[in-house]
Amino acid sequence: MQGLWMVASAFLFATMGVCVKIASNWFSSAELVFWRGAIGMVFIAALARQQRVPLATRYPGMHAWRSIIGTLSLGAWFYAIAHMPLAAAMTLNYMSSIWIATFLVGGALLAWAPIPGRDGRMPLPPLQGALALTVVVGFVGVVLILKPDVNQSQGFAAIMGLLSGLTAAFAYLQVIALSRIGEPETRTVFYFALGAAVFGGIWMLATGVSPWNWRHALWLLPVGVLAALGQLCMTRAYARAKTQAGTLVAANLQYSGIVFSALYSVLWFGDAIDGAGWVGMALIIASGIAATVLRQRAVPKAPAEEH
Repeated sequence: MQGLWMVASAFLFATMGVCVKIASNWFSSAELVFWRGAIGMVFIAALARQQRVPLATRYPGMHAWRSIIGTLSLGAWFYAIAHMPLAAAMTLNYMSSIWIATFLVGGALLAWAPIPGRDGRMPLPPLQGALALTVVVGFVGVVLILKPDVNQSQGFAAIMGLLSGLTAAFAYLQVIALSRIGEPETRTVFYFALGAAVFGGIWMLATGVSPWNWRHALWLLPVGVLAALGQLCMTRAYARAKTQAGTLVAANLQYSGIVFSALYSVLWFGDAIDGAGWVGMALIIASGIAATVLRQRAVPKAPAEEH
């Protein structure tokens, strides 16, 4: 069942991406982050009231960290969506598993390197070579999507897209940790929306506010609602995954969002994705799935069990 929740989450986030790209014609990334948080916060608060879920928490520090890192990821992602083809921006955001594999390989190599005063080297942990291969394949996919001839504005957007995937890796691990200590998904999503509203508001005040037009502002409503629903579905998918295998299925099905966004990109925005772009997306999906599977085998504790 957790698989269906993750597919629903991927579809909702891809649809939200469409609304973000349209709304970015009139609003800055800071404003989009603020309204995504503010609208989502009101929506989730009403849902929590209906479900009789108290919003008070015993883990404010964990929620604060999830909000900070999640808001950073959100702002970078929204910027990438606004300045790149939707499919490319979504794909870069979904590289979180590849980033986690990069950290695992880097940590293993540092532990393996000779240390003064220590005789010899520690044995290289198993599967690190295969994990390193998934990282290489994933970044080959990035090159195929972005291509060397990417223009300067899209070049910075690509960096933001990569940053969004990097920070999303930490945010996803925190979501899993919160679910494992018993935090209801409604409460977790509420505090993330609150953090997005606060940090987005500070960012918006620093960068300025766009002229208000009600017809344009209507696109902000689905950004907040779809994002909140997508976050709820994702959190529920991980919460319902009681085993490592279940967590693995949920983590891999998130890549269906790349398929949804590619269809939106071609059919809605008329983006031309050439053969190299399709191959790049396929490589990132394949390497992300492989990295997730190998990570489960290489690390004694599943990420879902780390607090």
